[in-house]
Amino acid sequence: MTERTADTATLTPPTVPALEHRAGRWIANWDAENPAQWESAGRGIARRNLNWSIFAEFLGFVVWQLWSIVVVQLPAAGFRFSTNEIFWLISMPSLVGATLRIPYTFMVPRFGGRNWTVVSALLLLVPSTGLAFCVANPGTPFGVMLLVAALAGFGGGNFASSMANISFFYPAREKGWALGLNAAGGNLGAAVAQLAVPVAVTLLAAGTINLPVAGLMWVPLILLAAFGAWKYMDNLTSAKGDVAGSLAAVREPHLWVMALLYIGTFGSFIGFAGVFPKLIKDYFPAFSSFGVGTVALSLAFLGPLVGSLARPYGGRMADRLGGARMTVAAFAAMAAITLTVVWTLPLKNFWLFLVLFLALFTASGFGNGATYRMIPVIFALHSRAARTGAGPAATQKLASSALGLISAIGAYGGFVIPQVLNAANTATGSYTPAFYGFVAAYVLMLAVCWACYLRPAGHGKGHV
Repeated sequence: MTERTADTATLTPPTVPALEHRAGRWIANWDAENPAQWESAGRGIARRNLNWSIFAEFLGFVVWQLWSIVVVQLPAAGFRFSTNEIFWLISMPSLVGATLRIPYTFMVPRFGGRNWTVVSALLLLVPSTGLAFCVANPGTPFGVMLLVAALAGFGGGNFASSMANISFFYPAREKGWALGLNAAGGNLGAAVAQLAVPVAVTLLAAGTINLPVAGLMWVPLILLAAFGAWKYMDNLTSAKGDVAGSLAAVREPHLWVMALLYIGTFGSFIGFAGVFPKLIKDYFPAFSSFGVGTVALSLAFLGPLVGSLARPYGGRMADRLGGARMTVAAFAAMAAITLTVVWTLPLKNFWLFLVLFLALFTASGFGNGATYRMIPVIFALHSRAARTGAGPAATQKLASSALGLISAIGAYGGFVIPQVLNAANTATGSYTPAFYGFVAAYVLMLAVCWACYLRPAGHGKGHV
């Protein structure tokens, strides 16, 4: 009994700062690294904020990917757009979403995590209702459609602010798992959108195609997310912006190396998620002519689903085997699978095509987790700040800034992949040259990762 009392006294010293709850759900004196504060109140508060953050980010990915599934139904709804225009509708949300990730990173320190989650959730009403109005009229000009598709980028920007916000709530020892759950929960939105929208636009419309439902069906959930964030989330006074840290991160060569690798992993995930329904429809038109329940619309969700589920396991395996090793393995697998896709296309076997693409999504998901795991290790051990004697706090701050910037740059892959496919099809009438280009890119990224972080003379010698 005496020993337990002594242990309790040790865990709760009088110097532990008491959390101060202020008006507007602001919390002062937050210190997730303090074990006593974390175990007494911090863990529960952090978990509550994480849950609502995941829900809001999930809806962000839903809205971000709506056009990828809607475009394949436009002809059936009376729209007559060219293939080039269709690819622009697919890729424009990724272009805008990737760009918005940069300013979104600084919104949490400026306005508060809870406040910005409310605002960013409500902003999703604009592209979702805008889509409903546009697709209701086949006479809507392409320029208007493209503008509304661009507004879906609001959903892509949410990732950066959501990840930045959650990083302030968790201690370093639990940050990786919390951020992994936050990212995976958001990524699942792409899969759910591609699963739910085809069902909703047909079943809820009594067997016909009613595309406005694709946008309107998410409005109640968006309002629920905004209300939940307002009611249950918190702002932290300790969440400070770090523009100087971002500028310092930009000057680090490792940031640009890792951004290239993340374009290959996450960029492939989000890029192929956007074009997968279109590829199935174009390669297997017999499967996409049945209307309700078409393969293109009923199975396309499996790609982003398996990619999302693979992401946290990629991070966990990187913890055990090394992030660089896992990333090299992911690129090797992606190159081999993509080559196999091209070589087996003459067989015209849909199920083989589906299985190979699911394997490609899985490899990209593992790569996502592995590259994200590499970033804090690299900046802690091999950045200029680390080499000049900066302490752990400084290098961790630098790594945090780098994570936001790398996530933004990597998301541009969602724009590049559809546009490369479109360019190849326009020039040659086939997507095959684009796939060979992707193989070459994966081999190049594999070589860069090996040369920088795995070769015997490299920095990490396999430990990154």
